[in-house]
Amino acid sequence: MNWLINMLGSSVGKKLLMAVTGMGFCFFLAVHLGGNLTIYGGKVFFNAYVEHLHALGPLIIVAEACLLLLGLVHVGTALTLFYQNSMSRPHRYISNKWAGGRSIGSATMPYTGLMMLVFIIIHLLNLHFVDPGQSVYDLLTGVFEHPGYIFLYSLTAAVAALHISHGFWSVFQSLGANHPQYMPLMQAGGLSFSLIIGLGFGFLPIYMAFF
Repeated sequence: MNWLINMLGSSVGKKLLMAVTGMGFCFFLAVHLGGNLTIYGGKVFFNAYVEHLHALGPLIIVAEACLLLLGLVHVGTALTLFYQNSMSRPHRYISNKWAGGRSIGSATMPYTGLMMLVFIIIHLLNLHFVDPGQSVYDLLTGVFEHPGYIFLYSLTAAVAALHISHGFWSVFQSLGANHPQYMPLMQAGGLSFSLIIGLGFGFLPIYMAFF
């Protein structure tokens, strides 16, 4: 047991935690997007999907608890790594070159992650912790009547895409699958997945508000 604690406490262990929890969130986003796409089937179809989820009862509670645990581990580990990196490099480099595979996605990971965390809190307050008297479709319709929320939702979808564009393939790098033959394919897969998430979520509020 001590070896596991020591391993997770190391820099490599923290990166592994980030990789595993990050992949868990990628899986959740894919499933969540698939469910949200039922909106295009109309009010009755979407509400039937939501009622089917609610019928799962305790399984949904367990899934939400797992997501909360993933979130706490992911955010806590990210903050720890960010602090440790800042302490090891108290002064910024004079020359800030995009070398060694750095990209906008990798350079902005802490900030896009923080923006997503703020949005998740706002999103839960608007759609999850609310009066259950209305259907979820009606709640969404009411929320997306506000242009500010449409902009915020679509902006966060773009931010999530940027975050995932680096996070997706870096998962495999953290797991030791960094091979010149396969890494370009993983990077392309990460970019494709990030675009699907960004466009898939980003267009939903626009569709509900205007179409």
